[in-house]
Amino acid sequence: MKRFIETLKNIYKIEDLRFRIGTTLFFLLIYRLGSFVSLPGIDPAQLENLENQTADGLLGLINMFSGGAFAQASVFALGIMPYISASIVIQLMGIAVPYFQRLQKEGESGRRKINQITRYLTVLILIPQASAYLTNLHMQLPDTAFAMKGIWFNAPSIVILTAGSMFVLWLGERITDKGIGNGISLIIMIGIIARLPMAVVQEFGARFAAGGLVMFLVEFVILFIVFMASIALVQGTRRIPVQYAKRIVGNKQYGGVRQYIPLKVNAAGVMPIIFAQAIMMVPITIVGVANSESLTGVANALSNFTGFWYNFIQFLLVVAFTYFYTAITINPTQMAEDMKKNGGFIPGVKPGKKTVEFLDTVMSRITLPGSIFLGLITILPAFAMLMGISQQFAYFYGGTSLLILVGVVLDTLQQIESHLLMRHYDGLMKSGRIKGRPGMGM
Repeated sequence: MKRFIETLKNIYKIEDLRFRIGTTLFFLLIYRLGSFVSLPGIDPAQLENLENQTADGLLGLINMFSGGAFAQASVFALGIMPYISASIVIQLMGIAVPYFQRLQKEGESGRRKINQITRYLTVLILIPQASAYLTNLHMQLPDTAFAMKGIWFNAPSIVILTAGSMFVLWLGERITDKGIGNGISLIIMIGIIARLPMAVVQEFGARFAAGGLVMFLVEFVILFIVFMASIALVQGTRRIPVQYAKRIVGNKQYGGVRQYIPLKVNAAGVMPIIFAQAIMMVPITIVGVANSESLTGVANALSNFTGFWYNFIQFLLVVAFTYFYTAITINPTQMAEDMKKNGGFIPGVKPGKKTVEFLDTVMSRITLPGSIFLGLITILPAFAMLMGISQQFAYFYGGTSLLILVGVVLDTLQQIESHLLMRHYDGLMKSGRIKGRPGMGM
């Protein structure tokens, strides 16, 4: 406790760090306040059907990422997810389209062009998503909930929803520039954390009514263990030694040192879970549109989030997508070429093709346990619900929300620690250093 207070004092002494933390909290407060501002022309008192619709499934996940704004018909209802979708599309195009490959190699100027294209694509994604969101509003809410009808409500609402998401994106960029850490990730994290107090209160009320407070404490112990395991997954790395050749230029010596390439056990981050959950919604949608009695059994099996087949298929999809996303984000050929250009080599491995094969073999081996662990974390909420834990609280036992919370918190603590160490203060820990999270595709 004494060390914690001393660390807070050191943070307060650094004016730049104090300003960055204050700026981050200010922008996050603006985002949370905007989440409670409903669209003009909607009666907030009649949103009960929309809240019931987002209690589970994919819409429940979207509502969690938006901090409840989706279920409140807020101006920030679509949140930051359209930008995430656009970023994923641009990232995948960087693998297949030569133009984007060239932009990725152009340094800062190429990065600015990619960011600009991503924003334009975000707007193109937002317009149909806003239209679909308004269609869903009309289906879920009674006519008395709308003060305006037809195009007089839809047209301004599409503009407001699009502008709201772009404003959230702007807040994220300002947090990145002026605040602490990745602003986009912090906005997603604060939306997830906003649901935690309500989930804890509901779970406590349910356990208290049933006289099971001991079980409530056991649930928190299990949650703590799951968090520790998730931290181990996020920070797990395999260090590959790289020896650089010694060069003498004039009176100076260059190279001749050994460095390490940290290969992440979970290099794909949360993207496999997002892909798997999106894919799992496709057959349910097809069955619903087909309206066939013969497919009713399939629909029931894939709609049961605690059922065997739903979780088994999702587990396999997460494992498969982990290998897929790792393959497209980690390029052993490029790593071997960069190593060769800088006069580096892996001890005991020949440069060139042998180095590529070695790196590829190592990534395949460490990705297997990482993908299995990631798959288990994905289906942990289902096991939590089978134990009698409420669905809202069970979401924090695994899946995307847990990994985002762990990753963003570690990254933010790393940013704060780097500021402390740069000014010759002690870090946040007595021994060791906090490692950042792997790429989250954001």
